[in-house]
Amino acid sequence: MNLKGKCVLVGVTGGIAAYKICDLVSSLRKQGAEVCVAMTKNATEFVSPLTFETLSANKVTVDTFDPTRKWEVEHISLAKKANVCVIAPCTADFAAKLACGIADDFLSTTVMACTCPILIAPAMNTNMLNSEAYRANERTLKSRGVHFVATESGMLACGDIGDGRMAEPQVIEKAIVDLLFPKKDYDGKTVLITAGGTVEFLDPVRYIGNKSSGKMGAALAKAAADRGAKVILVCGKVSVDVNDSRYERINVTTTREMYNAVMANYKRADVIIKAAAPCDFRPVTAFDEKIKSDKPLTAVFEKTEDIAEAVGAVKENRKLIVFAAETQNLIKNAENKLKNKHADMVVANDVTKEGAGFETDTNIATLITQNSVESLPKMTKLELAEIILDRIN
Repeated sequence: MNLKGKCVLVGVTGGIAAYKICDLVSSLRKQGAEVCVAMTKNATEFVSPLTFETLSANKVTVDTFDPTRKWEVEHISLAKKANVCVIAPCTADFAAKLACGIADDFLSTTVMACTCPILIAPAMNTNMLNSEAYRANERTLKSRGVHFVATESGMLACGDIGDGRMAEPQVIEKAIVDLLFPKKDYDGKTVLITAGGTVEFLDPVRYIGNKSSGKMGAALAKAAADRGAKVILVCGKVSVDVNDSRYERINVTTTREMYNAVMANYKRADVIIKAAAPCDFRPVTAFDEKIKSDKPLTAVFEKTEDIAEAVGAVKENRKLIVFAAETQNLIKNAENKLKNKHADMVVANDVTKEGAGFETDTNIATLITQNSVESLPKMTKLELAEIILDRIN
């Protein structure tokens, strides 16, 4: 890949993985990129600024008040110059600074001034990575459009074994290239995506539903729009932000409403992705008044509309991708769903596994088509969305 004419700002914070960034800087330069490195003071305890100056052929800045700096406001000029900014390794402390808007050194002020895509490669102890404080900061940054490279599992510097190792330099480099040269392979295509759960009312205040958060559908919508698609998002009950001016959003509540919305719009789509978790049953009779809790309740349920089956029966040359959330016999049940719904792909996941299924930011999926079964490792739902779109193409 020729990166000539591209400027990559590399921010290095105080983690032992800082030494690996030497390879990243060297590789980016070999591909023609201009690489500018900024370091926190703690980072200089692991790798000297001179090392990065030699590899990047650019001055490395650590101190905002460096007396040798140019007359221009350096952190602003560097932020304007960068085509992409990568923080690697990114400590829990620095992620917290970014999430809270703290700009108290050269690197944090520069990143805050950046309008280019920002990529974070975290590195920290497993317990820190899984702490609610860090996870909350990560969610905040992702909601602002910051990109993340998933950590890896293995032996950590502290001797623990677990998740928290920084991704390898070649993985970070690929993520940088993907941000510099985003795919537009869905340009001119329309993708209809269902997201979230539906609810079926027992009375005016009570309903049955499921644990779907809509995170997978939201990730698919973002990925498809980023790759040039026109996105029709049929959105049920969600707990994630799906506000995006690029989407044509249709809000629904019940399974019947979702069915009607999909059937009214599927002909406009080239690809239909059923990422929602609609209720499979609804009460035959919904009460007009609130049911008093001091009396026993017996309810009779009926099957709701099968949206995937209905689309599969009339899809013609459109692509239909469905999801299968299972607790047992994952592959067999998914293969049956592929056949019965006339789908082109089933994204199957065992929701009993940690890090998979509803309400999580990650998923562990198996992609099943008529000709293949592809098991994927745990990854973020956005990463999975990108792979699903790749496989559809």
